[in-house]
Amino acid sequence: MEDCLFCKIVRGEIPATKIHEDEDTLVFLDIHPAAPVHLLVVPKQHIGSLSEVDASHQQLLGKMLWLAPRLAASQGCTDGFRTIINTGRVGGQEVFHLHLHVIGGKDRLPAMVHHD
Repeated sequence: MEDCLFCKIVRGEIPATKIHEDEDTLVFLDIHPAAPVHLLVVPKQHIGSLSEVDASHQQLLGKMLWLAPRLAASQGCTDGFRTIINTGRVGGQEVFHLHLHVIGGKDRLPAMVHHD
C-alpha cells in the first residue's frame, strides 16, 4: 500500500532502527516504547490486521512468533517479555499493517500498549 507507514519503512522510505531483517519480515524499534525494549515485528507483505490473514499466512505468522523469543533475548530480555498483536480499531490497532509487539526490559510490564 502506497500510504501505509510500515510499508514505507519496509521500502526504506522512512528511517527506522532495524534489529532484524529477512526475506519475509522486518523488525525495528518502536518510536513510542512502552518499556526499555519495544520491538515491532512486521511482515514485509502488507496485511492490514490479524483479521485479514488466511491459510496462506500460516508460515509467516509462525515465523513472526518464532522470532519473538530470539529477538527478546538478543535485546537482553532473558527473564520474560510480552507479545501483543492489537487487531482492529477497538483492539487498539493504530497502524493498519499487521505487527507483533515484543516488549520487555523491566520488572513490571504495562497491561496494554497504547500510544496516546
